[in-house]
Amino acid sequence: MDSAQLQSWMKKRAKQDDQLYERFGRPLESTHQGEFVAISDDGRTIVGSNELAVASQAIQQFGRGSFALRRIGAPAEAHWRRILE
Repeated sequence: MDSAQLQSWMKKRAKQDDQLYERFGRPLESTHQGEFVAISDDGRTIVGSNELAVASQAIQQFGRGSFALRRIGAPAEAHWRRILE
């Protein structure tokens, strides 16, 4: 994958991650504020307080590049936005 293809994939993935969070992550804000959530492309979730543990479990269960990872209740990571601009 060349850099243009990677950039395109990252933009598409960021948009998909936002949509996944809105649909499946936002409802968790009242009960899991500040924790981490991994959301698979088909809506399955893993929630926990340790980002690395949640990410590792998501890779095992969902596969690399097929899930969104966010801190519940926090805005999307700014560094992703800078990469995509």
